[in-house]
Amino acid sequence: MFNTVEAGTIVGGPVNNDTVNMAQVQTSRKGFCSVRHGLALILHLCNLSISTQQMNMSIALPVMVNNTALPSSPNASTERPPVDSQDNWNETLNESKAMAAVYDWSPEIQGVILSSLNYGSFLAPIPSSYMAEVFGTRYLSGTCMFITSVLALFTPLAADTGVTVLIVLRVIQGIVQVVLLTSQYSIWARWAPPQERSQLITIAVAGSVLGCFIIFLVGGYLCQTIGWPCVFYIFGGIGCVCSFLWFAVIYDDPVSHPFISTKEKEYIVCSLAQEGSPPGWSLPTKAMIKSLPLWSILIFYFSDYWHFFVLTSFLPTFITSVLQANIRDSGILSALPFASACICVVPGGLLADFLLSRKILRLNTIRKLFTAIGVLFPAVLFTSVYWVRSSFSTTIAFLTISSAIKSFAQSGALVNFVDIAPRYSALLRALSQIFSYLAGAISPTVNGFLMSQDPELGWRNVFLLSAAVGILGLIFYLIFGQAEVQDWAKQTCTRF
Repeated sequence: MFNTVEAGTIVGGPVNNDTVNMAQVQTSRKGFCSVRHGLALILHLCNLSISTQQMNMSIALPVMVNNTALPSSPNASTERPPVDSQDNWNETLNESKAMAAVYDWSPEIQGVILSSLNYGSFLAPIPSSYMAEVFGTRYLSGTCMFITSVLALFTPLAADTGVTVLIVLRVIQGIVQVVLLTSQYSIWARWAPPQERSQLITIAVAGSVLGCFIIFLVGGYLCQTIGWPCVFYIFGGIGCVCSFLWFAVIYDDPVSHPFISTKEKEYIVCSLAQEGSPPGWSLPTKAMIKSLPLWSILIFYFSDYWHFFVLTSFLPTFITSVLQANIRDSGILSALPFASACICVVPGGLLADFLLSRKILRLNTIRKLFTAIGVLFPAVLFTSVYWVRSSFSTTIAFLTISSAIKSFAQSGALVNFVDIAPRYSALLRALSQIFSYLAGAISPTVNGFLMSQDPELGWRNVFLLSAAVGILGLIFYLIFGQAEVQDWAKQTCTRF
């Protein structure tokens, strides 16, 4: 069990304002050359690896089965990408046929394989937050990182053994990944000073976005040139390396870290002293259920991930069927929105912390402003895609810019749960994951139904619905959202 940083104390004596101010001045000179930023970088790499492992089957599956034909659409772009010629199209199809066609899985079986990663997702988040308290985040998350990477390495063997074995492997892998993604947030309850919280978390979260970009960019090319198993071997191997780095660098709190300086340790502990100690096994259940600020975050998670699953599930299809891009170009073009989001997410966190540290805006104003920017402008651009689809370049530009601006929400409502209850950050992250997985279960189903009912106007309805869900989530958050530590997160709690 890991050591707990007690509120109100530091190494060597009690907390006072002079000590905090002195530590802040001394530590601020370090900039990004600090242990806490090193932790954020390791988390960035681990999230990158997890993201590629979550999406590698989506990239590899079309090459693993006898299914290379792409659907056409009446809403086709009249402007073609420069490299899109009939010769390139035929060449791509021929390469796909040569490299794949190893399994005869029906579309229903393919759907089960793709969705099996989420079968245990609803069960794992809540227990994982308590497992982090019992075993420690370092050992729990590091072990999960290693297990999911090894399972990725064994995916080709499982596919050769049988579809049932493959599905069971992916169910286990999905549960392990959820435990990792949930438990890692308890790190920031002990490592992230309030005025640096946005930048540290966005650095870590940017790894997930970068992972989406990388797998879209190179996954299809690797499958067609080297073979689909290499996607699992390469990214599974990267995950194993990340797990070794995790155990070498990550520790549960500054007090137990062997390489941190005394100044940085004092600064972190003093900054977090007023936010309360970790929860142990107690939980203010009734107060949390009645907390509108908490509900505003959870509802916004649902609305934001609705849009995310529209992108991950339907963007490649939109680019190939509507814009008439070939398979290779589709992978690169699908990666562009994730690349723009990855580039903008960390500067957004830095800007949020700058506004807070200079006392230009209050934390509550910053969270709501960044959330509004991350919803309203992308909603306009995203819905406009349907009406500009005749122009290939304009469509891609709108999709890319909308994702870049949407990344500002990562410094808004998506990180707000650490503000209102830092001592329960892992648990609240678990709750938010449940709502995001709920969006993942509903969004593709509803949007697929819309497109099947009306092929001509289906894409318009998908874009409009995504914008409407996002705006409704934003309105609820703007009304009820807060950034202050809630009373139920400060007081001594009754047991569950």
